[in-house]
Amino acid sequence: MKRTTRGIIIFPSELTRRSVRQIIESGLDAVGIHAAFTDSGKNCVQNLIDLLKNEEFKKNLQMLRSAGIVVEYELHAMDWLLPHTAFDQHPEWFRMNDAGVRKADFNFCPSNQEALTYVEEKAQELAKLLPSPQSHRFYFWIDDNGEYCHCPQCQGLNASDQALIVYNHILKGIRKSDPQGKQCYLAYQKTIQAPQRIKPDAGIFLEYAPIDRMSGLAINDLRCEKNIGQKNALGELLRVFGTKDSQVLEYWLDLSRFYAWKPPFGELPFYPHVIRQDAVFYRSIGFERMTSFACRLMEDEYINCYGEAPIKQYVDLLG
Repeated sequence: MKRTTRGIIIFPSELTRRSVRQIIESGLDAVGIHAAFTDSGKNCVQNLIDLLKNEEFKKNLQMLRSAGIVVEYELHAMDWLLPHTAFDQHPEWFRMNDAGVRKADFNFCPSNQEALTYVEEKAQELAKLLPSPQSHRFYFWIDDNGEYCHCPQCQGLNASDQALIVYNHILKGIRKSDPQGKQCYLAYQKTIQAPQRIKPDAGIFLEYAPIDRMSGLAINDLRCEKNIGQKNALGELLRVFGTKDSQVLEYWLDLSRFYAWKPPFGELPFYPHVIRQDAVFYRSIGFERMTSFACRLMEDEYINCYGEAPIKQYVDLLG
């Protein structure tokens, strides 16, 4: 049986010579780079694009690739694909809220063909700027915890249907740059339920991210209403998307989430039994890849206080 791919996701600032060494020694197969907004408010995607011109950062990426570790980029890309600044000229491209007002806040109107074409063209450009030559897998996510469109054309589409329309068009753009490219459907918060009316194009794969779970209990623990609610979405998601290329995006190592994304961050609450149980469950239903946010764990501040994060133990627990 093919071994499940095992990965982590970190911030660009955490990719240092020290973390590269730890990652290589841990036995990880994949590393996702997750850009975040800065205090300056500069677009997080553009931050990452600019950072790829930095020689030290490029060397660190190449060291991972040379060690056989797949490097990918996972990030909320919507504001780069369709900047809010376009609202002045094209308000009809943007979502309508439930009061009937067009808003340049989250996502956009997926019933507007001009907007979809624009996003498709920008996805082609972004796939060139953030390529994925090892796996041809792309993770250009829609807005984080964003709202969706309530216009008359979109009213029959739930959040997941609207998201899948966007991802299908992002995939079309990606494939103009990378004919082998694949794009994820991020099942997360309002899109954790499967789409009902829209079907995934060939090349769309499932990325399941149960952020609303309780981390101290296994995802299939019948005692936990939160976890069962997240888990129950999986049956229909796997029916719609299948297991091919499927990936779990977990929060087992996400220090920032354990502290509600607000510093100061303490020591990582680490639950080996949960990781082991979850991994067995996810593998049993066909997931091919498992990864976890590990944000803030590889920063100097954390290492100086608590030592190196248990990345090797995490890899061993995934099996």
